[in-house]
Amino acid sequence: MTDHYDVVVLGAGPGGYVAAVRAAQLGLSTAIVEERYWGGVCLNVGCIPSKALLRNAELVHLLTHEAKTFGIQVDGTLTFDYGEAFKRSRKVADGRVKGVHYLMKKNGITEYDGRGSFVDAHTLRVAGSDGAERTVTFGHCILATGATTKLLPGTAVTERVVTYEEQILSEGLPESIVIAGAGAIGVEFAYVLNSYGVKVTIVEFLDRIVPLEDEEVSAELARRYKRLGIDVLTSTRVESIDESGEKVRVTVSRDGQTSTLEADKVLQAIGFQPNVTGYGLEHTGVRLTDRGAIEIDGLCRTSVPHIFAIGDVTAKLMLAHAAESMGIVAAETIAGAETMELDYPMIPRATYCQPQIASFGFTEAQARERGFDVKVAKFPFTANGKAHGLGDTTGFVKILSDAKYGELLGAHLIGPEVTELLPELTLAQQWDLTVTEVARNVHAHPTLGEAVKEAIHGLAGHMINM
Repeated sequence: MTDHYDVVVLGAGPGGYVAAVRAAQLGLSTAIVEERYWGGVCLNVGCIPSKALLRNAELVHLLTHEAKTFGIQVDGTLTFDYGEAFKRSRKVADGRVKGVHYLMKKNGITEYDGRGSFVDAHTLRVAGSDGAERTVTFGHCILATGATTKLLPGTAVTERVVTYEEQILSEGLPESIVIAGAGAIGVEFAYVLNSYGVKVTIVEFLDRIVPLEDEEVSAELARRYKRLGIDVLTSTRVESIDESGEKVRVTVSRDGQTSTLEADKVLQAIGFQPNVTGYGLEHTGVRLTDRGAIEIDGLCRTSVPHIFAIGDVTAKLMLAHAAESMGIVAAETIAGAETMELDYPMIPRATYCQPQIASFGFTEAQARERGFDVKVAKFPFTANGKAHGLGDTTGFVKILSDAKYGELLGAHLIGPEVTELLPELTLAQQWDLTVTEVARNVHAHPTLGEAVKEAIHGLAGHMINM
């Protein structure tokens, strides 16, 4: 039996399910195919459960390091049960996954539980989880197959050498861990595990942690992690991992010198690669880039006009909210609705370590390399009243603009809850507001957002509270 749809979405992660919903809203008959994680890595073993674990870790840190500051007296034994934190994270994730199925039903989207692969450019064969095989044809297809974890050369996933997936699904804790990679995943897990008493060592090949962020942000986080007792080794290469002994032995090198780290566990967090194998793409004519990603145009259309691709599989920007936005663009393009191309460098980025990191646009170095006459304003949270009330004045807001025209070029924030502070700036940038215009926006007092206001005032030449 063959079923036909206007749109079939392959992959039900953040990009895929959002694309399906938008297509259905626009009146297109829509189906979605997913073989494992409804809601994707994000909802199941990524963004959502990790935020639950991070919240637990924040509370643990508060009670173990700052209780006296808030007048909290702990008499007797205070215990922190990571097993219960793990269970809470799974409950949170499971609830969000149920929400995805609810949205599919609400919008009349047909679900296929299984692995889809192309027979030709208009046909998918779905090997169902129930053992049945189905054939689905379509007018348009949206590829949203995500990405898979990169591993260090010569290594494999084992009980003691893991990726984010095995670690987030682990109910127990090691006494010590080496984390290879200091991007978002690496620094977030470092904070969680350190808060629960795990001895954490981060090894980063590049010369600073969170290396894609502004240099001042990297330096601020490095100082904080040092105070927390997290060992950070930068400009350091992992040469080998040996599991033959009681401990995992990690040989690293820096400046031609080698040394060995020992830990109970190793977490590999060195990046992702687009998930393009096993889907029969060779039967479609879809082209790949030199990086092995699916090549798309500004409207997410592949080299085959009726096939679109969104999210991590395109390697444009491997973030859930980027995939969601791409899914909306793809669905609207298919339906002939009004839409807008995405400006990928200006999409916001968020890292939920402590202190949090948020950014969009160019770093200061990138802006100067591109020839902009860069103006910089920086406002510290030590001068923000709400931050003092919260008891957390770590970090700053740094905003860049073009000195001649006043256009926003980027923003780089580190501090309390800064991941909530970007929308004002990204909206202003998208609609070409100048710093003078943004400075007229009134902020409630006292709020953390006033730090953004002050930095904008600084760019306009009249910072008030510094």
